[in-house]
Amino acid sequence: MFAGDQNGLQGDPRLKAISEAIRVVPHFPKPGIMFQDITTLLLDHKAFKDTVDIFVDRYRDMGISVVAGVEARGFLFGPSIALAIGAKFVPLRKPRKLPGIGLLPRCAAGEVISESYVLEYGKDCLEMHVGAVQPGERALVIDDLVATGGTLSAAIRLLERAGAHVVECACVVGLREVKGQPGLNGKPLYILVEPRQQINCSAPSGIKLIVHLQ
Repeated sequence: MFAGDQNGLQGDPRLKAISEAIRVVPHFPKPGIMFQDITTLLLDHKAFKDTVDIFVDRYRDMGISVVAGVEARGFLFGPSIALAIGAKFVPLRKPRKLPGIGLLPRCAAGEVISESYVLEYGKDCLEMHVGAVQPGERALVIDDLVATGGTLSAAIRLLERAGAHVVECACVVGLREVKGQPGLNGKPLYILVEPRQQINCSAPSGIKLIVHLQ
């Protein structure tokens, strides 16, 4: 679901401003990639605030007690949303990033559960501290971008293993047809804007420009 498709946000100038605040970096990190750079959105105070406000307005009355942010850019939006709606923020981190007493093996004080997922170029993993989420809690998953849905799917599985009920996944930027959306276990996906395409930018000969959302 796109925010602009809703009656209350159709034609909302904030969505246009958010989209325009995201810089497109062509041929990064490799030729043919149209990288959606949200760092310029963070530099625009009003666009950044509007991004958070739209999410807050949507989720403040849904009884959400957990906002789970996907490393790393989900950490940029998740805490602000969590504070505004009265929820706790739970970081879903890459392997070996969560603190614990001792490394091999982890002891109970830093015990984690993990979920792996497949990327276009290999595999990765998300981890969460045991006890960070309690059974029955209502959770929101937040990230900046979604393409295939693999990372969000892993986040959902991780939270559900802890007994949480995932209410929705939310991203700032995403494609209208997320290839992996059936893998989101039927969870709704809320997106603010579509990826921008760089104007007056041509790819090297024989290379098709695609949007990079990882």
